Amino acid sequence: ALPISPGSSITMSSILPPPASLFEHLPVPDVKLFGPGPSNSNPRVIATQTRPIVPPLHPTLIRIKEDVRLALQYAFQTRNAHTWAITGTGHAGLECAMTNVVERGDRVLVGVNGFWGERASEVAIRLGADVKLLEKPLGEVFYFHEIEAALAAHRPSALFLTHGESTGGVMQPLEGIGRLCHKYDCLLIVDAVASLGGVPLFTDAWELDIVYSGSQKALSAPTGLAPITFSPRAWKRLTKRKTKVSSFYLDAASIARSWKIDCEKQGYHCTSPSHSLLGLRESLRCLAEEVRWGVLRCLEGVFVRV
Repeated sequence: ALPISPGSSITMSSILPPPASLFEHLPVPDVKLFGPGPSNSNPRVIATQTRPIVPPLHPTLIRIKEDVRLALQYAFQTRNAHTWAITGTGHAGLECAMTNVVERGDRVLVGVNGFWGERASEVAIRLGADVKLLEKPLGEVFYFHEIEAALAAHRPSALFLTHGESTGGVMQPLEGIGRLCHKYDCLLIVDAVASLGGVPLFTDAWELDIVYSGSQKALSAPTGLAPITFSPRAWKRLTKRKTKVSSFYLDAASIARSWKIDCEKQGYHCTSPSHSLLGLRESLRCLAEEVRWGVLRCLEGVFVRV
């Protein structure tokens, strides 16, 4: 019962009651998910959600975060030190990518061939960027010569492309585009929300500068985390900003310290969601096992889709 002090103007009749539906049994159906995400989780991933809550600076959670960081380097196929998972959905990954390397007045070229390019352009506009659009109809991809022509014409500081454009059902070829961007002193930001863990993605080999994803898509982990990685080139851009990052919560330098990156002592940024991180750790473990098994079968001469 809520305590009521003597003489208080609050009475039992004035206290707002809880909703009646809260006390009803709520069955959750076992829905089979076949869209671009969220995806059904492995039972092993679901089992992690019953583990005890771990406080932010507990040694166990620090170990979990380090495992996740290293496993994400594997998933992204990168040696980038600045690789972690943001507490938030894929949209948090998008905003973190843009907010940290785009300043007011910067020119940003956005490839729009579906909803996610439209959303990225809106984020860049709100940051005060000079946004230029490279547009294609829904369901089409951008070709190398089209991208180079736009880079030469606009000379942007960053190019945004969606790897797996779920609204149009297409996958954007990325090999060679990172090197092309660097020829024009431009960063390449990639939305891999619907693709990471589902199709090959080689961050370092393809010279991608910032890549972000979502835990609930092909990785099949619980919703609420946004894996992200920054190349040394992107991190250098961040450290040479003229102004502070406008978002405290999405300030990558502050988040990095909470993953014990660029510092000797474990930092604190916000309360890490231990259950979400445990689920992501287990899903990345499943991914590694599936890929390893698939590679072994392929070496035996058997094609396996994993």
